Amino acid sequence: MYGPEFAEIYDLVYTLRGKDYPAESAYVAGLIRERVPGASSILDVACGTGGHLRHFLGMFDRAEGVELSDAMLAVARDRLPEARLHHGDMRDFDLGRAYDAVVCLFAAVAHQDPAELGGTMRCFARHLRPGGVVVVEPWWFPETFTDGYVAADVLRPDHRTVTRLSHTTREGDASRMDVHYVVADPKTGARHFTESYVHQLFPRALYERTLRDAGLTPEFIEGSQSGRGVFLGVKEGADRP
Repeated sequence: MYGPEFAEIYDLVYTLRGKDYPAESAYVAGLIRERVPGASSILDVACGTGGHLRHFLGMFDRAEGVELSDAMLAVARDRLPEARLHHGDMRDFDLGRAYDAVVCLFAAVAHQDPAELGGTMRCFARHLRPGGVVVVEPWWFPETFTDGYVAADVLRPDHRTVTRLSHTTREGDASRMDVHYVVADPKTGARHFTESYVHQLFPRALYERTLRDAGLTPEFIEGSQSGRGVFLGVKEGADRP
């Protein structure tokens, strides 16, 4: 679970590290409309602080978000007061309505146990209209993960300087990323905090099987979204005009 210190700098850190939220959002919207030409509604699951959602708001008539972290959701609500945001767990939320598209980006889907992935995909499918599409960005597969990966950045988003240092290792069928942050500004000096994330190294076949078991026709596009690729699943039923 993300802490409040990180939630406040989340978008700044990833944007300055090269994450292109506008381009990624436009790419995902394009994938959706290739399969659902009349798509007008989208649900962004694990929307975080709204980095993608802020752009979906201008691309769809109805764009909503679901987020489990209270800290991230608080930042999203402050930055996107016009957005409809829901507190919920991707594994079992129930909003009582359906959308043309449900998306789960930035490998958020990998923050769960393998036994839970099937239920998550079924939850996504329940929130889709017939002919709608799910878009899921995975974490690395077991064969594409780099054990012991180290990344380091010094970022200057405004009056602050942020240093980020991460080390990612394999732990069985999962990876663990330990990240150290030092945030410094002229008035308050430097403060240090850490974040740790566990991502499951789900194999491609598991994503495809759980999509299929949820009543979705799976498709995988290699190389997109930071090189990890993206899964799509179209819900069975009549296509929307």
